[in-house]
Amino acid sequence: MNKKQHGFTLLEAIVAFALVGTIGMTLFAWINTSIISLGKVQTINARNDAIANVISYMQAINPMQNPEGKTEFGAYSIQWKSKVLGPVADNRAYPSGIGLYQVGLYDVEVSAKTIQDPSWFTLHLKLAGFKKVREQNGIF
Repeated sequence: MNKKQHGFTLLEAIVAFALVGTIGMTLFAWINTSIISLGKVQTINARNDAIANVISYMQAINPMQNPEGKTEFGAYSIQWKSKVLGPVADNRAYPSGIGLYQVGLYDVEVSAKTIQDPSWFTLHLKLAGFKKVREQNGIF
């Protein structure tokens, strides 16, 4: 009974391997979940950046002059179609009278697509359209 034991027994080695394996599998599952979540976050960030770019670009488009169009943004492309929401009206000049422009409110549907996803997202924007229809008469 006074004999000193050197090293591990076979049972202790099997228990140690089982613990290391369980901890390793748990760690692997956690890392895998983190990588999947990171991929989803990157996809959402790319979509949000694209939405911001599309909105900025569409603010420069006059839907009365360009009711339809298509443009490329490198990794994705957009296509838009607009339709007038109400009657086109003459704007008012200061202090009274008819102005130089006709204006209207347009509903613009913008569709974005990538090579991987042909229907990535769709936006509906309300944009003002205008067109110069008169020349100014008189002196300021």
